Amino acid sequence: MNTTASPGSSPDSPQRRGFVCATLGSGLAALAGLPAARAAAAIQAPRSSADGAEPGLPFHAWAPSPPMGWNSWDAFGASVTEAEYLENARILAERFLPYGYDTATVDIQWYEAGARSSHYRPFAPLVLDDHGRPQPAPNRFPSAAGGRGFAPLAAQVRRLGLRFGVHLMRGIPRQAVGLELPIAGSQWRCHEVANPGSTCAWNTDMCGVNPDHPGAFDWYRAWFAQLAEWGVDFVKVDDIAAPNYHAPEVELIRRAIDASGRPMVLSLSPGPSLLEQAAHLQAHVNQWRVCNDFWDTWPQLRDNLVNLVKWAPHARVGAWPDADMLPVGKIGLRNLDGGGTGERDTRFTRDEQVLMLTAWTCARSPLILGNDLRRLDDWTFRLVTNPEVLALLRVPGAREWHSTAQGHRFVCSGPQGTWAAWLNTGEAPWHASLPAWLPDARRDCWARADLPAGTRTLTIPPHGARLVRCA
Repeated sequence: MNTTASPGSSPDSPQRRGFVCATLGSGLAALAGLPAARAAAAIQAPRSSADGAEPGLPFHAWAPSPPMGWNSWDAFGASVTEAEYLENARILAERFLPYGYDTATVDIQWYEAGARSSHYRPFAPLVLDDHGRPQPAPNRFPSAAGGRGFAPLAAQVRRLGLRFGVHLMRGIPRQAVGLELPIAGSQWRCHEVANPGSTCAWNTDMCGVNPDHPGAFDWYRAWFAQLAEWGVDFVKVDDIAAPNYHAPEVELIRRAIDASGRPMVLSLSPGPSLLEQAAHLQAHVNQWRVCNDFWDTWPQLRDNLVNLVKWAPHARVGAWPDADMLPVGKIGLRNLDGGGTGERDTRFTRDEQVLMLTAWTCARSPLILGNDLRRLDDWTFRLVTNPEVLALLRVPGAREWHSTAQGHRFVCSGPQGTWAAWLNTGEAPWHASLPAWLPDARRDCWARADLPAGTRTLTIPPHGARLVRCA
């Protein structure tokens, strides 16, 4: 039923590694002040425990810096088609890959043939295989016809130099439970392993597993084995981090990914995750949400800054607090969430978008674009690809946050220099001075311009930010 990737399309093949390293090397050289060859070598080289990854946790090396890419949800809701996904993936590869955006993700309900928007159809029939595993709906993903699953689409994406991502819901499809389907490679059936009382409050597709049942791991092992056969590189698992943190299922998923033999970056949604879960999250996943679904309103952005500042000290190599997707540019084509009524340009002002990107990069949140890349304006493109700002996702150094009545101040000091940022959450301009212990500000990163000698005071607009490099 499943097909393997075509020869040379493996994400671990020398051809793909060479393409990605060469492409990213030239684009990222400016980010860390490295020659292109050294930047490419840094991307290709395996990460060691000296970089912050803990011994015995090899999956941390799969996300050595915060993941970057594009996700279909903010623009298309649950209804993205193969053609729409591929058009966005090609643009991501052509225009954004040199800046580090390398993952294109199909969000929720790709197995629901009748999905039309962000509004779910209760108890809709799902496309499943004979073992209960969700399959891409062929009317929306024609390349999946004939039981080929996502293998053909993933192969196309990898040929672009990208990583292929999918969204999953925690647990087992209720439809598979009702049909009592056998779990692949197991003596158990879906209804024996399921926990019908553990359901999602906002989607009826799935119910949880009973983690104490001996067949619970069989279910996840079989599901992730199929994802590995398809060539999946990134998995966003939903209904697992909040409002209830399903730690036993997180551990089962971690084991299933490891058993699949394929590196898959693991992301958990939604949030907000709780600080007391930080150690468990760092030990089992690559990124986790610090907020509920994030949309383009000022109150949500203001509140999410607090989440980022609170979680920033818990960022580790391969384990990143996630402030959710970036609703910039054209969004809401078929997504009616977040107070939207349909297709729109982001409701954030330009100053608010600068503040958002400053906060996400300083706190080292994953950068996942949530828009329709086919209609991206030049200003937004320059916003999300500014190399002097993106540098902060990768540079080492001590990071310090300080919150005041006006907003938040950030300082990063390390071997590659010192950055300082001010994020103004107030309604009036903030006239901020550099702390006495910092050298003069020499470079305005957003303006990509040098500052006058002796600059020690800056004005930050309401709902805006400034980011500078110091001498």
